[in-house]
Amino acid sequence: MSLIEKTATELLELQASGKANALEIANAFLASIREREPKVQAFMRVDEADVRRQAEAIDARRKKGEKLGLLAGVPVAVKDVLCTKGITTTCSSKMLEHFVPPYDAHVVERLKAEDAVILGKTNMDEFAMGSVQMPLILTVVTVAVLFVTGTHNGGALLGYGLIAFASSLDQVGPFTHDVTDAALMMEVIGGHDKRDSTSVDRPVPQYRKTLNDPVKNLRIGVPKEFFDEGLEPEVEKIVRAALDKYKELGATLVPVELPNGCQLAVAVYYIVATAECSSNLARFDGMHYGHRTKAKADLIATYSKSRAEGFGKEVQRRILLGTYALSSGYADQYYNKALKVRRLIKNEFDTAFEKCDVIMGPTSPTPAFKFGEKTDNPLAMYLSD
Repeated sequence: MSLIEKTATELLELQASGKANALEIANAFLASIREREPKVQAFMRVDEADVRRQAEAIDARRKKGEKLGLLAGVPVAVKDVLCTKGITTTCSSKMLEHFVPPYDAHVVERLKAEDAVILGKTNMDEFAMGSVQMPLILTVVTVAVLFVTGTHNGGALLGYGLIAFASSLDQVGPFTHDVTDAALMMEVIGGHDKRDSTSVDRPVPQYRKTLNDPVKNLRIGVPKEFFDEGLEPEVEKIVRAALDKYKELGATLVPVELPNGCQLAVAVYYIVATAECSSNLARFDGMHYGHRTKAKADLIATYSKSRAEGFGKEVQRRILLGTYALSSGYADQYYNKALKVRRLIKNEFDTAFEKCDVIMGPTSPTPAFKFGEKTDNPLAMYLSD
């Protein structure tokens, strides 16, 4: 098994035993990226020289016997919506193609503090407005990334240094090879950040210590609405098999109901998300921030042309939807009402969690779709949420 196929835990063990060092690991990942990137286009940027400098510094410290962080020598990629000091952060948008942050996002600070090797910034839907998880239907292994710090505003840790799409929805979290790596990553990026008012001030659990605990007393909530019309048979079969496995291991399956959550969540999401998108992206006007048109025009035309040139079609579509939802006479009918329905949905989940410890179901009604497959039908892409 090659280095790029190892888990983070295995790479840490190889380094501790002297069977591999951080530079060898970094070079293996860089070689794989060079080989695959022309087809995959998973990265916005990779600075090979800087990656090697990071790895060499870790090897030098290890040789001196210095204490190293939890992720020492482990390659990590960062989604291009998270600020990285001195490194261009664009959200895959022309609007921010020249933006170089003067600071690191909280998550990036934590990764660096634990001696992770930052491989580069990964490609994404512009301002995270879309449902594409990778540029092609390829696994994380295929693009030679062990850890990816990604974002999701359908529900995946809001953080300092995350360029906002929808502030009350945006989340930061890890994509990893396995559960052990996910637990390790959560121990690194979790915890309180005093700069973030949504951050909870409580100790980070030692997730890895409980990974092998039996699930005998675990109550798994299964909403019947998760298996209604629209779920593809292939997806249902896999989820049902996983539920059966948990039951076999001693967990109890508990029926729960989430009627509003399943029926109304997508509609509520696309009102709240687009409204907050319209508000957050208003700052990118060519005057205060972002791309500025080179066309000669008066003030209003400069705003208009700069935004038309800087934002892609999907971002423009969502800004328009959100602006409408917030416009005079409509805010109460749309955004404010959506917030009330969101509270009802939240209450449904609270009630469900009185009966169970976790809720399990499919994260998407269909397998991953091909890149560009739903470009001509945005409603189909929205419904996949």
